[in-house]
Amino acid sequence: VQLQASGGGLVQAGGSLRLSCVVSGRTFSGYHVGWFRQAPGKEREFVAVISWSGGSTYYADSVKGRFTISRDNAKNTVYLQMNSLKPEDTAVYYCAAGPSRSVYPVAYDYWGQGTLVTVSS
Repeated sequence: VQLQASGGGLVQAGGSLRLSCVVSGRTFSGYHVGWFRQAPGKEREFVAVISWSGGSTYYADSVKGRFTISRDNAKNTVYLQMNSLKPEDTAVYYCAAGPSRSVYPVAYDYWGQGTLVTVSS
C-alpha cells in the first residue's frame, strides 16, 4: 500500500487548506485512514481518523470544529479540510492507513511522505 499526501502550503492565520491523501496498491476500502502532524522538535501527534466506510470520524480536541476529515472510496482518496488555521497548526502532516481507528501512530501500517503546512501570524 502506498500513500501520497499533498495540498500543503503557506497560508495566513484564519485561512484554509485542503489536504489530500491518495491510497494505492491494495483494496482501499478495508483501511481506516488517519492524519497526524509533527511540528519541529515535537512528537508526531494525532489529528483525525476516518473509518473505512466513512461513517465514523474522530478528532483531536485541538482541531475539533475547525478540521473535517472525509473520504471518497471511488477515488481512493481521503481529505482533510482545515479551516480557521492557527500558527500552532504549522507542521508536516502525514496520512496513514491501518486496520484500526487509533490515535497512536504505532497502530498504522502504512504512511505517506508528509506535506508541509505553514500558518503565518
